[in-house]
Amino acid sequence: MLDPQSIPVLINTMTARARATAHALAAAEDAVKARALHAASTALRDQASVILDANAEDVARARDNALSPALIDRLRLDPARLEATAAGVAAVAALTDPVGQVIDRTTRPNGLALSRVRVPIGVIGIVYESRPNVTADAAALCVRSGNAVILRGGSEAVASNRALHAALVEGLVAGGLPADAVQLVPTTDRAAVGAMLAAEGAIDLIIPRGGKSLVARVQAEARVPVLAHLDGVNHVFVHASADPAMARAVVIDAKLRRTGVCGAMETLLIDRAWPHAAALLAALADAGCALRGDAAARALLPAVAPAEASDWDAEYLDAIAAVAVVDGLDGALAHIARHGSHHTDAIVAADERVAERFLAAVDSAIVLWNASTQFADGAEFGLGAEIGIATGRLHARGPVALEGLTTYKWLGRGTGQVRG
Repeated sequence: MLDPQSIPVLINTMTARARATAHALAAAEDAVKARALHAASTALRDQASVILDANAEDVARARDNALSPALIDRLRLDPARLEATAAGVAAVAALTDPVGQVIDRTTRPNGLALSRVRVPIGVIGIVYESRPNVTADAAALCVRSGNAVILRGGSEAVASNRALHAALVEGLVAGGLPADAVQLVPTTDRAAVGAMLAAEGAIDLIIPRGGKSLVARVQAEARVPVLAHLDGVNHVFVHASADPAMARAVVIDAKLRRTGVCGAMETLLIDRAWPHAAALLAALADAGCALRGDAAARALLPAVAPAEASDWDAEYLDAIAAVAVVDGLDGALAHIARHGSHHTDAIVAADERVAERFLAAVDSAIVLWNASTQFADGAEFGLGAEIGIATGRLHARGPVALEGLTTYKWLGRGTGQVRG
């Protein structure tokens, strides 16, 4: 355990190394970054047994500490999940390098040629909890976009994160990149988070990945720009025109495929005019989901428990769903506007006009028609991986991948122009 007084010195040292490395990464050739990430992917596979043993240690400690099943599911790695993580790193390596891309160009009447070109942000700090795959996803995306990254994982995944980081760095170095491209803070002391949040001018962007309390702390204390990933209070609205079989498939997948992910449905909205609501609720309950509903929902199925006011704003991350019966599209839109978190919302409907109105009116980062909310994932969007789902309105929104980890600069090419 580090002396708390030494932690600011530690973070200062790490940010200085990251800054020096960021300059090298910004200038690194596309082929070098891609080769290093492929090597990192191979290293994850080669060290699978070490990583899985470390994860088993974390999971056992989590059970001893009585963490919820949903949090343990977020924490747990198995061979399939680790292979998906390694494949995600390789997928990022295969993506087009965003650095140097010309966003747009114009020539002014005086002949001055202007262009906007993508450049790395610089040094990125990521503070996250539970999910060890974030270690690999964040490392891959930051390196591919030419950024140095400082990772600070949670105490519940400390062994997993260290094993993953060791494998990643081994691969990156073998591929020709500096070890300091991806640094892992070697302590889980909360003071390290505070030191990162105070590192104005040394860290260019902080990205929090975790629960409401972590994100609230980051937003309250940061003197560094923050790209926030907030709650996933996600809705599925079943319209009166919805096909019953489609609605059942979408709703059960949205809620129960993986209950601990931020894209899981938390509230089901059912059009009062839809005649198949009772069967849908029964199917959801039979699949193992506890239901908490309004009076109309409880009248449809006795197994539905009364909903409290807090249920409409809850991110359960568990096999629990709130259910409200609403008056058509307008009722659904009003409910989402009042209780949504601007993350992911979906409609199941055969009526195209209604669906298009829903897509246009819902102010969320991801809005879906006839598809599960569990598609809120960077890999499913063809982005290779994601560093989080941004729910704000500035810079990046939705799955944040390579483009979201770049900024731009203006380049001007003249022939001696002066303003006079």
